[in-house]
Amino acid sequence: MMHMTFYWSRQVTLLFSSWRTDSWLSYALTLLACVLASVFYQYLEHVRYRVRWGGKPTDGTVEEPFLLQPKGAGAGNRGKWSVGKIMGGVLFGLSSALGYLLMLAIMSFNGGVFLAIVLGLTVGFLVFRSEEDDEAAGVNSTCACA
Repeated sequence: MMHMTFYWSRQVTLLFSSWRTDSWLSYALTLLACVLASVFYQYLEHVRYRVRWGGKPTDGTVEEPFLLQPKGAGAGNRGKWSVGKIMGGVLFGLSSALGYLLMLAIMSFNGGVFLAIVLGLTVGFLVFRSEEDDEAAGVNSTCACA
């Protein structure tokens, strides 16, 4: 049965019908996987920010994005498909996919899964990201899948 309200139970089906917990150990491992996936999501966002902006501005000014900076001779013709742009696109796709999977996991409506994901996002933000990075990048969204 699919729950439509939050419930507290060690029995949860998460993302796939084969991912079911029926013991406290399997439930604890599932919650640990949710925390680690959430922390990894924040890490991917951190890496994506670094690739796009080339690091945090040190003088308090917003610099031209790393992916848009000219490189070497003939940089004016860098084209649509530079290595940095492709890497940024791949990182965006990975972080978006993981963000949507986290959203779907929360939609299991299990209270423990919800708390584990929020905990992981919080820890990941504190470890890998900062508000200064988001302000310089112009990111004001708190959505995990944005």
